[in-house]
Amino acid sequence: MSSTQQRTTQTAGFRKTITWFFIIVGTLYLVYSSHLILNNDRRCLTTEENLEHLTNLSTSIQLNEQDSYLESPPLVLSQKSQRYNTELKHIVFGIAASADLWQKRKEYVKLWWRPKQTRGIVWMDRQVGNRSNEGLPQIRISADTSRFKYSNKKGHRSALRISRVVSETLRLGLKDVRWFVMGDDDTVFIVDNVVRILSKYDHRQFYYVGSSSESHLQNIYFSYSMAYGGGGFAISQPLAQELAKMQDRCIRRYPGLYGSDDRIQACMAELGVPLSKESGFHQYDVYGDLLGLLAAHPVAPLASLHHIDVVQPIFPGMSRARALQHLFKSVQLDSASIMQQSICYDKNRYWSISVSWGYVVQIWRGVVSPRELETPARTFLNWYRKADYTAYTFNTRPVTKHPCMKPFVFYMSTSKYDRARKQAIGVYTRRKSPSPYCRWKMASPERIDSIVVLKRPDTLRWLKSPRRDCCRVLPTNKASTMYLWVGNCRDGEISEFQRP
Repeated sequence: MSSTQQRTTQTAGFRKTITWFFIIVGTLYLVYSSHLILNNDRRCLTTEENLEHLTNLSTSIQLNEQDSYLESPPLVLSQKSQRYNTELKHIVFGIAASADLWQKRKEYVKLWWRPKQTRGIVWMDRQVGNRSNEGLPQIRISADTSRFKYSNKKGHRSALRISRVVSETLRLGLKDVRWFVMGDDDTVFIVDNVVRILSKYDHRQFYYVGSSSESHLQNIYFSYSMAYGGGGFAISQPLAQELAKMQDRCIRRYPGLYGSDDRIQACMAELGVPLSKESGFHQYDVYGDLLGLLAAHPVAPLASLHHIDVVQPIFPGMSRARALQHLFKSVQLDSASIMQQSICYDKNRYWSISVSWGYVVQIWRGVVSPRELETPARTFLNWYRKADYTAYTFNTRPVTKHPCMKPFVFYMSTSKYDRARKQAIGVYTRRKSPSPYCRWKMASPERIDSIVVLKRPDTLRWLKSPRRDCCRVLPTNKASTMYLWVGNCRDGEISEFQRP
């Protein structure tokens, strides 16, 4: 190769190198610039979101006046936190009833029904006599369902009639309805808590709200996706409209189903709407004493009680209706907190204490962990009347046989509201029964005759994240009376035993 050709080749190689150099540099610059822009945008977006969040937080959360001893500063939430602002007037109840049982079960309806406030219809199989001044909902006769086939040998044709309660109520054309809530004539609703639960949901959308059975076998036999009618369930207005359009055709497709609620769920499956589970709706497919269940109620608003005629009265020594009427004295003081559990310890006497507000207080000797106390004790039998702990849809614990570990049970006897102190006062008394002999050398709760529980009503508790209330043992000079305070936890306060 000549020197001229060699020089030409070198020049071309140098130009090629320079060209690639500028291409690489240019590419790196573009990559860096785009990355910087994206980061700036992302940083700006995050800052805007945080500012909006902090602004909303600062305007919706305020510290209330601090009580010097009892109360930590409660959170006061803006009413805007109630996203859909559902009120009792927006709800219509459809009550499935039987003429044969109405004279007895109407006493349960009277407990929760509020004349001129609640709206709803009792759907009956035939006409019954009713006095005009009883303060009960209007009674209507269900439409004839003889055209529908029913082939379940263990069930009853009334299931067809009851399954159409929501659709028949819808066709009455009532105004300003957001939700249709269905229950049985032996379902007792805590209506304020039903409102609180439904306020979480957008009533303009398709929602089917309720809960499963407590019986694992019942849910297997029927469906875990089914809302049990006895516990009560809610259907949003637009979903009720869609259900009414297709329900009769749907019913014809399922002649072999047992009840009304499984027919509703079958239609919901065809509509593609799943169950939104709310653990405060209680079917109570159990027998016996509800103490274990109610004393360890889940951290959720109590919405309903069912199978009142099957279980024992919730307060011993009273009729079933009278016991529920007694419970409603506490419901009227603070419906949001009814049955909510609190756990604390008396460190001086080495006792464990569980409060089910408005219902019962229990004291154990020694230290029982919160993990154990929040687990229902098996004071009841399952729906098939067997003491089988595997038959429930939740964890349970056995009732202890050790004489020193048996709880001392104090049922709510009286309750009132102290306007001056703005707090509810409940007195819980122990049912007099012989206590088993205990050899433990420690203070015995047997000396306590009554427990006074102080609490400030908290109507906004379910607008905050779910948490158990805290309780504290208050000082007293009365050896036979214990004073407890129940309410919002202070910063860093937990349920733990600390030695004095």
